[in-house]
Amino acid sequence: MSTEADDVVTGEGGRGGVLSRALDWIERTGNRLPDPALLFFALLIAVWLLSALMSQFSYDHVDPRSGEAIEVQNLLTGAALTSFFSNMVTTFVQFHPLGVVLLAMLGIGVADYTGFIKAGLRALLNVTSRKLLTPMLLLIGIISHSAVDAGYVLVIPLGAVIFQAAGRHPLVGIAVAFAGVSGGFSANFVPSALDPMLQGISQAGGQLIDPDLSLNPLNNWFFTSASTLLIIGLGWYISEALVEPRLQHLVQDGDLAQANEMEALSDAERGGLTAAIVAMAVGIGLLVLTAFPETSAWRDAGGELAASGAPLMRSIVPLIFLLFIIPGIVYGYVAGTVAGHRDIIAGMTQAMSGMAYYIVMAFFAALFIAEFGRSNLGALFALQGAAWLKAAAMPATFTIVGLILITGMINLFVGSASAKWALLAPIFVPMLMQLGISPDLTQAAYRVGDSSTNIITPLMPYFPLVVVFCQRYVKSTGIGTVVAMMLPYSLGFLVVWSAFLVLYWTLGVPLGLGASYVYP
Repeated sequence: MSTEADDVVTGEGGRGGVLSRALDWIERTGNRLPDPALLFFALLIAVWLLSALMSQFSYDHVDPRSGEAIEVQNLLTGAALTSFFSNMVTTFVQFHPLGVVLLAMLGIGVADYTGFIKAGLRALLNVTSRKLLTPMLLLIGIISHSAVDAGYVLVIPLGAVIFQAAGRHPLVGIAVAFAGVSGGFSANFVPSALDPMLQGISQAGGQLIDPDLSLNPLNNWFFTSASTLLIIGLGWYISEALVEPRLQHLVQDGDLAQANEMEALSDAERGGLTAAIVAMAVGIGLLVLTAFPETSAWRDAGGELAASGAPLMRSIVPLIFLLFIIPGIVYGYVAGTVAGHRDIIAGMTQAMSGMAYYIVMAFFAALFIAEFGRSNLGALFALQGAAWLKAAAMPATFTIVGLILITGMINLFVGSASAKWALLAPIFVPMLMQLGISPDLTQAAYRVGDSSTNIITPLMPYFPLVVVFCQRYVKSTGIGTVVAMMLPYSLGFLVVWSAFLVLYWTLGVPLGLGASYVYP
């Protein structure tokens, strides 16, 4: 007699079996797609052809960025193609995730090569219950948002290592970390640069009809803090009830398939770990001491540390590089795992060799994303979706849910949170203000939709990196594998988080500092 949990794995009977079979179909279908690098190339060709076709028509939508009617740019003209080829090198090397990933991996690679990371994880697992690994990893992923994109290059691969060392499937660790880092992007009790960024765009949109409108940068802080508990609890359930039973039978045949040994630390390892942690603590202490003064060079012109343009925020990835490579080197020399500087260089070289496939994918992804943006197709899709929602003229609750769904769909094509909101805020914020809905609530709804579908779109710049991380453990991993792995999180977050926002609104719990639900 099979249980429902068994059905999730075996696909026999019950709702679990239906879900498992559906996810298996999505995985098989997705993996029949071309290699991700070739897929991005095919999408590039499709954008060129579509831009040539749709540029022949005029559109009534007004582009809020220019105030003029939006136009689709034909990318198959001689001028457009020569611009594409002349800027190809710049487009590739300036692809934001590329530098972030490679620089961070240089430092992390040395820390891994010398044994510092493995020793630290073994020590951590000795004091952490295996049952609490999932919520702990979700929490770490959510908190990592404060460090810009650090979660993608740090928390996700470490999630795999932690779960593998605990005797659980490493792809489950990647799924849990990815759900926290990206799926729960707007669930955080620690304010980040995203808060004032979105608030500024919301305020500018609202000032189109109310020039005196002023919003607090932390106008969603209470809601995002409460959402942290929701995402951790919901992600925990989804991970262990749906995702892990389905993934635990996948054969590990990748380069990192060998499970980490869990024996107690030796005296040399313990001494090296202690010295490395002291080195890391000294580094963090120096950072705090230099950032604390009001005249610190880490602050921006307005004295802010957490603003997106502050030197501290712009230096997060280099700081991660230093805070891993220095303790990694200290650990290596004290524990005796390295003999000289050539071993350090070997560690950096090994880290880069493991990123070769990602570099190839990043080349094609950079070209596609740049051309998609240049064509204005993404902006047109966003404005059309907003127009459909406005034309529906639904009650306030349905309008908010509609905004979440429209945002979630647009997120599959336009990855940047700020870029999407720059397009949508000048439409939705004043539109909903005229319906009596505050910009604070509109922004909260946008954040729910923006976060929920991050983890299932291959067009998200870091999605190819997640595929690469998975392939280190299961060679056959493809786009379909990752989408099927993350779909339960995406749908669960979208439905439950939307309901949570409606309930939060119904109960009248404050959204954040100086926030309201109604306008005026």
